[in-house]
Amino acid sequence: MSFSYPPTMSTSPLADFSTCELSDALLKLQVLSGGLIPSIHMLSPSPYSEKGESTRLCGPAFPICMVLSSDTTAPSLGGGAHFVDLITEGHVVFIDAPLEAKNAVWGGLMTAGAQARSAPGVIVSGLVRDTLEHRAANFPVFARGTSTVGQKPYTRVAEVGAPVTVRSGDDGFPDVTVRPGDWLVADVDGVVCVPKELVEEVGKLAAKGREVDAKCEVDIKKGLGVGASFKKHRGK
Repeated sequence: MSFSYPPTMSTSPLADFSTCELSDALLKLQVLSGGLIPSIHMLSPSPYSEKGESTRLCGPAFPICMVLSSDTTAPSLGGGAHFVDLITEGHVVFIDAPLEAKNAVWGGLMTAGAQARSAPGVIVSGLVRDTLEHRAANFPVFARGTSTVGQKPYTRVAEVGAPVTVRSGDDGFPDVTVRPGDWLVADVDGVVCVPKELVEEVGKLAAKGREVDAKCEVDIKKGLGVGASFKKHRGK
């Protein structure tokens, strides 16, 4: 399992755009989910602090699949290695945990290990704990929520560095697959996955969308109206 060292966030075509702008661009490319990985929120730094308001996580994904410990059909990591020690430097850690799991799959010591691996942050489709430790370390952590209970004996690692498909539940919203090297962008509005083959095109569409929205804003503030401004600049 190996990855080339990724480009820095500042060189990414996605670095300057919000998750909302990127979702708009992905929808234009017929990605029905808009890249949204739902129900994940910023926990560290505090989203209500100045640091939280300005935090943006942007980088290639390092996916990790967690399963219930009772699942005997899923693969097993084996080898005795801890998954944090396998993180590729410079990649955003992405953990997919079972929706029904009530335990945390990420904690303070894991943040320390991830920082030692130069990971820019972690996104967990699941629960985490030790929130104050992550904030004290100024390490970006996005998750569905928190739990006081650790990983064992409830969940285990099945695969590291392989694609994971995040289930959105039974509400009809599309599932999202996160592959190694897909780009993850997270901010106060949520988390978006941009397929690696669409990065350049998404960046161009996001830039165009920003220009159009800026024109709409000018006319709306002049009193033209939202509907008329949309029709004038968006064509609808």
